[in-house]
Amino acid sequence: MSGSMAQAFAHNFLGHSPRWYKASIVGFLILNALVLWTVGPVVAGWLLVLEFIFTLAMALKCYPLMPGGLLLVEALLLKMTTPQALYDELVHNFPVILLLMFMVAGIYFMKDLLLFLFSRLLLGVRSKTLLALMFCFLSAFLSAFLDALTVTAVIISAAVGFYSVYHRVASGDDPRQDTPIGNDQNLPRLHHADLEQFRAFLRSLLMHGAVGTALGGVCTLVGEPQNLLIGHEMGWHFAEFFLKVAPVSLPVLVAGLATCVLLEKLRWFGYGTLLPDNVRVVLANYAAEDNAARTTRQRAALIVQGLAALILIAGLGFHIAEVGLIGLMVIVLITSFTGITDEHRIGNAFKDAMPFTALLVVFFAVVAVIHDQQLFTPLIQWVLALPTEQQPGMLFIANGLLSAISDNVFVATIYITEVKRAFIAGDMSREHFETLAIAINTGTNLPSVATPNGQAAFLFLLTSAIAPLIRLSYGRMVWMALPYTVVMGVLGWYAVSYWL
Repeated sequence: MSGSMAQAFAHNFLGHSPRWYKASIVGFLILNALVLWTVGPVVAGWLLVLEFIFTLAMALKCYPLMPGGLLLVEALLLKMTTPQALYDELVHNFPVILLLMFMVAGIYFMKDLLLFLFSRLLLGVRSKTLLALMFCFLSAFLSAFLDALTVTAVIISAAVGFYSVYHRVASGDDPRQDTPIGNDQNLPRLHHADLEQFRAFLRSLLMHGAVGTALGGVCTLVGEPQNLLIGHEMGWHFAEFFLKVAPVSLPVLVAGLATCVLLEKLRWFGYGTLLPDNVRVVLANYAAEDNAARTTRQRAALIVQGLAALILIAGLGFHIAEVGLIGLMVIVLITSFTGITDEHRIGNAFKDAMPFTALLVVFFAVVAVIHDQQLFTPLIQWVLALPTEQQPGMLFIANGLLSAISDNVFVATIYITEVKRAFIAGDMSREHFETLAIAINTGTNLPSVATPNGQAAFLFLLTSAIAPLIRLSYGRMVWMALPYTVVMGVLGWYAVSYWL
């Protein structure tokens, strides 16, 4: 009995994850305690950061919330941080949590409109290069006024819609019925090649779109949370922020769009895959049937969703309230005027966002450990000890490297606080202070596309429902982002060093 019970516990631990993965997590938990007691908290802190990155990299083996959460529960028990420090991080980042809770759900109620618009774009633009460029540019443009997570949620919703329609039709199911799309058991073998090609097609569009959110997000005060933070510290309003950052952000935007075109033309790094003709036919037929069968009530619902989208853009553009509260307003407006009054249907809208919201809380616990153990302090002190003319470039590199493995909002917070402290102490001029602020802003935005850890939008994409469907793993995201990382990182560093 005891043996079978032990086997049951072992089987239940992290569910269907591979045995080597389960053993790795148990090993991490033991190793952390040993390192803390024998070497010290700083080494243990860096080890914890690397282990958490490992859980993110293995997101398709096991959702990172569980193994990452276990690591952070241990960190709290070992007093590497405190519950109060974690709570303070959550309060500081509450607008991001609020955004995930309500904005992503608000976008869910716009999915009919989004699928309608994106299907027109996907079916209307035959050139894959032009289509990819439009995805990247539109994501950049929207991210300059909306939050990158919101834009990413829109793209993911459209991709899930496309994928589910084709998978259900190819499996012989009704595309309008909510049938499972997570396995290919009922898919005839003749459709497998088309499905693999379609997955590669969607992967490339999603990655172009995700990179586009970083290209546009760096440009404006509301593009990314750290922009607002830095703008507040500097006293910059919307137009002033745009003009200050423009010598770096606009050349990088042009270079990023050019990279998008080249990747599609050269078919490097997993890009350039075309939409299979059979899939195009299925999606076109579905769109035509939808148009023919659309009732007056459905058309009215599309109009309501369109008006709600305009209200959303205006509300975000004028920043009438926190982004999450605007998302809640969108939920209320759309559900009220489209007849969605059933609690179960409303609850479905929150399914996709809540696991990621919980994961983000664990992520902030890692940030609390970094803060309490002062893991970044030596690097900050080293950069500020360099000659003045070298500081912007090195600050950009330091921000980029740290943002690629940690939260870019946290990195920006730490650096702008330290730099402002030096400015107040009279160690630098106002002009140099502004230059360093721009270096911090661009450094936390541009090179951080290297990994899903650096950009919340990338992490959201990696842990979303679409990622396993199109076989988008951590390693594949890093590989597909590599050319963008090199172009945006190198040009961004050069602009910060020589054009400011």
